[in-house]
Amino acid sequence: MPKLVAPTERLRDAWLEAHAEWGPGVHEDGFGLRPEDDVGSPAGFAAWVARLAGDGGTRYRWIVEDDVVLGGIALRHGSGELVRLAGHIGYGLRPAARGRGLGTWALGRMLDEARSLGLDRVVLVCAPGNTASRKTIEHHGGVLTERGTVLRYRIDLGA
Repeated sequence: MPKLVAPTERLRDAWLEAHAEWGPGVHEDGFGLRPEDDVGSPAGFAAWVARLAGDGGTRYRWIVEDDVVLGGIALRHGSGELVRLAGHIGYGLRPAARGRGLGTWALGRMLDEARSLGLDRVVLVCAPGNTASRKTIEHHGGVLTERGTVLRYRIDLGA
């Protein structure tokens, strides 16, 4: 059974396996990875995990099953430029974990967290060609509000 866990040094090897499966780069949305993060060294990984834990405007969670990191999801609950550009929630699944409904499951859990923070709506974006992400967002009531280089969706969270 999958679970969402806060980033932890304990899962460093499992996270590095997931990262290697994606290939080089920092494209895994939901992990908060920046180009300057040195996740390859133990000290750099620890610094990255500490930075994520100290980010008061974002809740990062890893999608984990049996100590295998399957993906990541982030809830940005501030109102800064990143929220405007990338939306409130971003997520990514390693290629081997796709097609199992994990993105839909994880998004549902993060929508619950957004409600617990008092958010009444969230915005999510995805690439126009990312059919799986579009279906995941729409499954949770996402309404397309803007079509362009990205698709922008709104999910109303209710009272």
